[in-house]
Amino acid sequence: MAKQRTKRPKPSAPPEELTIVVCRGGDCGSRRKHPDVDHGAQLAAFRDGTVGSAKVIPSKCLDACEHSNVVVVLPSEAGSVAGATPVWIGEVNDTAVTDDIVEWVNAGGPGVAPDPTLVSIQEFRPTRLSRGELQPGHALP
Repeated sequence: MAKQRTKRPKPSAPPEELTIVVCRGGDCGSRRKHPDVDHGAQLAAFRDGTVGSAKVIPSKCLDACEHSNVVVVLPSEAGSVAGATPVWIGEVNDTAVTDDIVEWVNAGGPGVAPDPTLVSIQEFRPTRLSRGELQPGHALP
């Protein structure tokens, strides 16, 4: 008789933690389209810069390639209670934008801290299809 394995619950983020979704499919993360962007270093900057403040999830595709590179910041529980919704940021192709996002997330992110200027400038409204990519079973692991 085969030994039955017990499923371990997946570790989840604390309820106050924000989530940063970094698109890495399609045109986002493409050296062909964005040869001057160090995509690996950018992902590391999000992960290393927000330890304890956010979890960072690379996505297969958020279906908003016309805005590549796309990053979505999902609000924490406190931000959601304050009425915040996910913030879609396009053209995250340089360290200044990446650094602003990291600082903003560490300050509390959507609904808690004011949007940095670069985030406000590069924020866009995604299509319904793109928003659907954030639903479980789609682009997110």
